[in-house]
Formats: sequence, C-alpha cells, structure tokens
Amino acid sequence: MASDRTFQGYLRGDGRAGTRNCVGLLSTVVCANEVALAIEQRVPGTAAFTHQQGCSQSPVDIATVGRTLAGLGRNPNLASVLLVSLGCESVDVDALALAIGAGGKRVERVVIQDIGGAARAIARGCELAGELVAEAAPCRRETCAVDKLVLGLKCGSSDTTSGLFANPALGVASDLLVAAGGTSVLGEVTEFIGAEHLLAGHAASEPIARKILALVARMEARAKSAGCDIRGGQPTGGNIKGGLTTIEEKSLGAIAKAGSARIQGVFEYGVAPDVRGLVIMDSPGREPELLTGLAAAGCTVIAFTTGRGAPQGFPFVPVVKITGNSRTWEHLPEHMDVTVGAIANGMPLPAAGEHIYDVIIESASGRLTKAEQNGYTKSMNIYTVGPVL
Repeated sequence: MASDRTFQGYLRGDGRAGTRNCVGLLSTVVCANEVALAIEQRVPGTAAFTHQQGCSQSPVDIATVGRTLAGLGRNPNLASVLLVSLGCESVDVDALALAIGAGGKRVERVVIQDIGGAARAIARGCELAGELVAEAAPCRRETCAVDKLVLGLKCGSSDTTSGLFANPALGVASDLLVAAGGTSVLGEVTEFIGAEHLLAGHAASEPIARKILALVARMEARAKSAGCDIRGGQPTGGNIKGGLTTIEEKSLGAIAKAGSARIQGVFEYGVAPDVRGLVIMDSPGREPELLTGLAAAGCTVIAFTTGRGAPQGFPFVPVVKITGNSRTWEHLPEHMDVTVGAIANGMPLPAAGEHIYDVIIESASGRLTKAEQNGYTKSMNIYTVGPVL
C-alpha cells in the first residue's frame, strides 16, 4: 500500500525531511555568480545556485527574487546556507538571512565588495563553506513516512508519447503519493491553456477553481502585454517536431501528470504550500525558472517527463527524468532515469505509475539521478515579469 511506504531522508529541526544534505551557496545577485561557483568547485558537499536577477529590476520583481531565494534557503535538502553577495544589490540580504534562519538553519554570508574582491571572497567563502559542510556531515538518513515528501511535477521537450504515456503514468505516481499524505506541486500555467476548465473541474472548492482560471487569464495577459498571444506561440518548434499540433493538445497531455486527485490550493511562484495534497503554483513552463520555483516551494524531489530528451536537473533537488519514448531512452541514456515506453506494448498504466513511484522513493532515499551524476544542474534562473531597468 502507498500509505505504508517510507523513504530514507534527513529529518530537520522544523519537522520536514530532506532528500539531500547539502550546504547551499546562494548567489544573491547575478554579479556574485562566479564567486559562488568557484566556492562550489573547491568545497565538496556544497551546491551553488546562480541566476540572472537581483538588481536593476522593478520592486515587484525584486520582492519575488528575495522571496524565492528565501524559499530556496529554507528547502530541507539544505543543511545550512552561505549567501554570496556583491554588496550593492537590490535584494535585501539582511532580510534574506533572517528569513532563511528563522527556522533554525545556520546562515553565513560573504560580501565581495566588503571583503576586498573576488579572490578574498572565494577564500573566505571556502573557509565558511568548509565549516558548514563539517557541521552537516554527522547528519544521517532516517526512516521517514512518505507523507513528508514534496514532489514537483514537470514536463519538457514533450512529444506525443508524453501525453499518451509518460504524463498519465506520472499522474498515477502523484496520486499514490497524495493518497499516502504527501504533496505534489503542479506548475507550468502556460501549459494549462486550452485545458484549464478540466483542471478547474478537479478543484476541491469553487474558490480554488476560480483561482486556477484566474492564473491562466493572468498568464495570457502577461504575454499580450508584450505584444504576443500564447495561443499562437505554442506548441514550440520542438513540440511540433515531436508530433504535437495545437496548444490544446499539448495542454491536455501536460495536465495528465497531475493525476486525478482534487486540487487543494493555488499558490504564487516559489511559495511553499500550507496544505497537503495536490496543489498548483503559478509559473512558466521553461525549465530554469520552473525548477527553481518548485525548489523554492519546498519540493524535495522533482519528477520530469520528457519525450525528446530534456537534460536539466537542479543543484540540490534530485530531478528524475521519465520518458515514454523508447527511442529517447535508447538514444539518451546519460540523461534518462525511467522509461515507461512499454505502455505502447501493453504495459498497464497503473503498473507504469507504480514503477515511477518506486524510482521517486529510491531517488529520495539517495539514489543519484542521471542529472546529478553528470552535473547537468547549473543553468537556473528566477521567474520575473518586468523589464531589466
């Protein structure tokens, strides 16, 4: 039974459980990225998160960046955090440190301008990171109920097998987790368009249904404010090469990964849900921003279906790559973790979903994903809606 399953995780002081035990190196602004990455290269046990934001943006976007970085820092996969700051960014680094540390997590910082340049910042950052790694090292995996898992749901580089095989099978796995008391987070609002009424029909209440429809309307309005219509810009060129013909067809396949569970809430980008079960998070479909939003929302493992073969992982959250395309499984073995292509030959959908669920739990318990093995985890970003000023 799904409710009887456990995983081996890292119990944190706030009652949550991580699937990894990293020291996070969070760049607070694009100008500090190189220092964060240099520290990561020198200190094993650290994971650097870099992005292109943090300064010369509207107040709304700076608030989003700060909130997202705080959510990343609070993710239970991080034992502690080193903030890597330039010193003149718009992000309020003091407030960020307080927000991350409020749950008892140790937070240190290094400021490039204050310490005298990148070389000194790297040296001091390595000292601090080394201390944090030593503190985290004694933490051991313990048996945790699966209701402590927070699963992010993602699809990318989709083709016809995504909607027919991989996404419905992931939906089964998501349903199993939700039935066991866990949480699944569905993003990619751009890939609800044309099928949003079906998602709204799965809402646990009428107010939640209205929020789902409002999210789609807001996403479309953002695109139109830039002079384009999403309904004419999707599917992507890669989707079309993979056999998808309309945005409605793409969306019908994309929402299948949510399964059949009732939707318990709708949240802004990067905001951790305060309810369990299946929830929706405002976000675009592109990998760098979507994966970041899921991690900031507290996801401790992410399931990512792909038809043609999207390689992206995340610095400190395992990303399980699932394909329903047997050719992709054979052609891109260094990037794929699970295949459910056998559905085409009669494998029952419930069995495929249970297989995905098993691999998710194994990955949560420490099995390295292909993205972790090959280091394909660096190209991340934070979702913003305004111009660079």
